[in-house]
Amino acid sequence: MSAPLPRAFYSRPAIEVARALLGTVLVHGTTSGRIVETEAYLGREDRAAHSWRGMTPRTRVLFGESGHAYVYLIYGMYECLNVVAEGVGSPGCVLIRAVEPLEGIPRMRRRRPGARGIEDLANGPGKLTLALGITRRHNGADFTRGPLTIHAPQRQEPVQIAVSPRIGIRHCADWPLRFFIEGNRYVSR
Repeated sequence: MSAPLPRAFYSRPAIEVARALLGTVLVHGTTSGRIVETEAYLGREDRAAHSWRGMTPRTRVLFGESGHAYVYLIYGMYECLNVVAEGVGSPGCVLIRAVEPLEGIPRMRRRRPGARGIEDLANGPGKLTLALGITRRHNGADFTRGPLTIHAPQRQEPVQIAVSPRIGIRHCADWPLRFFIEGNRYVSR
């Protein structure tokens, strides 16, 4: 596998990073998956973003250096993985919504015993963190040097990017900031 993507990859506007992440490979330990769905969050101008109200102990990582993980709990039970984008003081980020499982599939199945099939292992933000064993202890992890890393694919394949409004939010819900690989069967439903 190639080296992890460099910090410069993440030091761009969140929308650019969200689109560029499609087709890359998220790795944690012996598990990995091809990123097939993302959502951009635009920081202080985006009421759906956690950073909208400013820096708090919870959101501090969003205001820091790009290329770090922001992991948080929703509904008191699901952890979600975000990639910090842009740069220090500009809290844009990208939610990783779904991955196509590549390596460690038996381990993912053990972590997600209720999954009906391989398509259901990591086709949602809470599902993918469970399948890959990502928890809030990874909050702040540096994607440029493990334990979580993101890599360019071994073979660069062109992807057709589809765009839609984000899912499951109340504010700015009509903004077209959800990006996914069109026709991919691992995208969330």
